[in-house]
Amino acid sequence: MTFTKIAREEAAFYWEKSFEHPFIQRLAAGDLESEIFRYYLLQDRYYLEHFSKLYSKIAEQTNDQEAQQQLKENAENLKLGEMAIRKEFFSELAISDQEILETPIAPTAYHYVSHMYRQLVDGTPNTAFAGMLPCAWLYQEIGVRLIETGSPDSLYQRWIETYAGEAAAEGIKKECALLDRLYQESLKKEQQQMIQAFVISSKMEYAFWEMAVKLEKW
Repeated sequence: MTFTKIAREEAAFYWEKSFEHPFIQRLAAGDLESEIFRYYLLQDRYYLEHFSKLYSKIAEQTNDQEAQQQLKENAENLKLGEMAIRKEFFSELAISDQEILETPIAPTAYHYVSHMYRQLVDGTPNTAFAGMLPCAWLYQEIGVRLIETGSPDSLYQRWIETYAGEAAAEGIKKECALLDRLYQESLKKEQQQMIQAFVISSKMEYAFWEMAVKLEKW
């Protein structure tokens, strides 16, 4: 079987929990508290900052030319797309630089980012790349599920639309095909590490919604 099929099946429980999580359900219903969404954005800012850096770091370390090109493309798309939209959200919600500085990084955000960096220390560029896939792929699937009904809240609707478009779907399809090839070309130990990195990241995605709803602190 392919990497994406195996990994997706092993992480299925946590993906379903993400789809059903109150954060997602209430965002779609339009009644997610602004305080929770603000906290999510503040923690996600930290996460995306390092997510972008990781794309570049993995690209520097991989010897696979196609992977290197894809990682650089992902980093650029992140800056032009998701991160740019986040800046608009920050402006509309009046989230200041001072608030960003004064908001501590939550344990889950810290641990998720640390997990991804660890793949480059204890693993390989392939395991690190595999550990980054759940974020983009899960969000894309959430976007597709929610866009059918949308959200009555205009801000939450724009969040949904960010991940529901054809460009996002094509990007995920391309990335999955690439990781499937890298997996097939890897030795068994590295294949196992790739699956494990993917599954842990999937667990952390679920934990991220929990973090936001609970306004998690140390």
